[in-house]
Amino acid sequence: MANWFATRGWAPRSHQLDMLEVGRAGRHGLLVATTGAGKTLAGFLPTLAELIESPTEGLHTLYVSPLKALAVDVQRNLLTPVEEMGLDIRIETRTGDTSSDRKARQRVRPPQILLTTPESLSLLLSYPDSFLMFEGLKTIVVDEVHAFATGKRGDLLSLCMARLQRLAPGLRRVALSATVADADGYRAWLAPDGDIDQVTLVQGEPGAEPDIAILLPEGRVPWAGHSGRYAAEQVMAEIETHKTSIVFCNTRSLAELIFQDLWKVNEMQLPIGIHHGSLSLEARRKVEGAMAAGKLRALVATASLDLGVDWGDVDCVIQMGAPKGSSRLLQRIGRSNHRLDEASEAVIVPGNRFEYLEARAALDAVVAGELDPDIFRAGALDVLAQHIMACACAAPFRQEEMLDEIRSALPYSALDTETFERVLGFIRDGGYALKAYEKFKRLTQDKDGTWRVSHPSFVAQHRLNAGIIVEATMLTVRFRNGRTLGKVEEAFAASMRHGDTFFFAGMSLEVEKIDTEDLIVRATSRPARIPTYGGARMPISTNLADRVRGFLADPEEWPRFPADVREWLEVQSYRSKLPTPGQLLVETFPREGRHYMVVYSFEGWNAHQSLGMLLTRRMETQGYKPLGFVASDYSIACYSLDPVTDPAALLSPDILEDEFVDWVQSSALLKRAFREVAVIGGLVERQHPGKRKTGKQVTFSTDLIYDVLRKYEPSHLLLQAAWADARAKMTDVGRLADLLDRAAETMLHVDLDRVSPLAVPVLTLIGRERIAMGLADDALLIEAESLAAEAMRLD
Repeated sequence: MANWFATRGWAPRSHQLDMLEVGRAGRHGLLVATTGAGKTLAGFLPTLAELIESPTEGLHTLYVSPLKALAVDVQRNLLTPVEEMGLDIRIETRTGDTSSDRKARQRVRPPQILLTTPESLSLLLSYPDSFLMFEGLKTIVVDEVHAFATGKRGDLLSLCMARLQRLAPGLRRVALSATVADADGYRAWLAPDGDIDQVTLVQGEPGAEPDIAILLPEGRVPWAGHSGRYAAEQVMAEIETHKTSIVFCNTRSLAELIFQDLWKVNEMQLPIGIHHGSLSLEARRKVEGAMAAGKLRALVATASLDLGVDWGDVDCVIQMGAPKGSSRLLQRIGRSNHRLDEASEAVIVPGNRFEYLEARAALDAVVAGELDPDIFRAGALDVLAQHIMACACAAPFRQEEMLDEIRSALPYSALDTETFERVLGFIRDGGYALKAYEKFKRLTQDKDGTWRVSHPSFVAQHRLNAGIIVEATMLTVRFRNGRTLGKVEEAFAASMRHGDTFFFAGMSLEVEKIDTEDLIVRATSRPARIPTYGGARMPISTNLADRVRGFLADPEEWPRFPADVREWLEVQSYRSKLPTPGQLLVETFPREGRHYMVVYSFEGWNAHQSLGMLLTRRMETQGYKPLGFVASDYSIACYSLDPVTDPAALLSPDILEDEFVDWVQSSALLKRAFREVAVIGGLVERQHPGKRKTGKQVTFSTDLIYDVLRKYEPSHLLLQAAWADARAKMTDVGRLADLLDRAAETMLHVDLDRVSPLAVPVLTLIGRERIAMGLADDALLIEAESLAAEAMRLD
């Protein structure tokens, strides 16, 4: 191995040697090292050393990644040193794309190194021969651990590791990441029984400081927009002056728009590709191959390429719109100059003035080494139910032994006996309201207390349907007569209830009902209450939000900003107020026959979208005659016929107890959350042998069960899990609660005679949905300039 490094003119990095020592000592290890530092090779070095010194047949090392593409990429990069060293080591991948023949062969004659995903590992553990396959396993390597440890896929993987540790007691656990803020939290997650002292932390060498610039437009930083599309020609100029660029976009729809924008200004006809999760596997693989072969000058991509893909010729990363978090920015920057000693070059293209501040905050956070917080929580019960069923498919089990094994996984370490028994009861017969149906009786308990699968058909059903990722459904917007207008994300449709109005396809539409996969509407002359119809978005992180607040409150920072951004803040300070850190600024003002209330809370789009729903309902009951609201990452604007005189009465914590509960129960939010936990928990199958259910069929099945449980067993395990999901994931309720708890004490209410400079970006969003899509950019620009001229007057 040393000779191989020498022939390439390399020397092992100190952290690679440290990981080798940790492996030789038989200890678990967490490696935190920047992108390009050779993390993956460091994770595999102990394995390669052991297989060189003591060649063995059978499975030696499992490598688990969050992405199928990453497993394929690692196989390609790992095969090179193995072949060049002349090692007789078989390395294979196993994902959902692997052929059934290869999967069957891998269980009988596994390779020494198997690269897989959490879901595929869980399926492997559902086979009786898993006991033989994994009994000699020496190491499991979890790559990009930050990408899934704190979510449901992390719950599943932690349970799988607990099972593997039981099958192979000497198993060594290794995790790798470039962006970890809470290293001790990940050490505890990785360790058996959460024993942090069993995991050695290895810190990588810092590497060269990244070279990050903020691209400013030829003119002024825009007042509105979130895409940076105005800069297409400047972005194309960056592409022309670099060898290979990746242009990151925060959404798939923006990626498609940017791709088209770049083609329009691509006068040199440079080869440009696009890559996102909605594209077919074949299309993604083709683009990945072209990038690896150096055939593309630029690739427009989404988070589908955030992780790990190693293309050394990429010398520039361009982020369209705000980065939303310093960890995500660092991860994306790391795709440029995938080498430790060379500075990664990146350009951020802010969409508007707030996004300029956010981009500046992200740069400062990167320089300060400040990462986004990692939030660990208790393991999900629907995931636990799926895992227990997988274990039962492999072999019968005893209840007390299973509980001990499960508790050794940190997310489930506090699982009490009663809850565990409720999960078993749910798998046994579906629960009190469903126990009369044979199709839900998946487990049987024998007289000696052993649990086993009730019928072989349930084993086949589990393997066909297991998985944590439940595909998002798009709902068709249509009139009762069948005429369709297009599609919206189900997350948006689920937040609506009968009588709500929204703009779509240039019309004001009123919701009549949600019918499985259709959102039934009618045209209305009523104003649209909810102009923004996008689905859930990635919100600005709390640390970047705090830094932006700090900029607003500190005029000494302003000389760093472009002249127009500086003037924007100066006029705001003169005409109204700028909130200090911890202060909640609320502005009220009239405009064109309406009264506006703008709340600057910086809690992210998801929280603000939820709060807007709740506030307009409360405004209605208090007689303000609300017309609607619009949300951004930084603020929320509600507008009504009557002026709000007492914002504190609207923003009180009891809104989460009263209006929130009413909203969730009267909308389809809870029903949507239930569908996901029902699929993950195994209550509803997505596939039958040779046939896949349509989204409509799955929706119909889960909705029927949901209605039965709501009526006859409201305390059902899955209904409770759905409530937890609805609160935590769909509404950012934690950030909402923090905001409302401090609102009364920290609120600064400023009543103005007209719009303020700070309100221009969010108010411009109100006009966006009234405009036919083809005319939106020009009309939005005109509206923004009109608003800005009014706001920036000093009289």
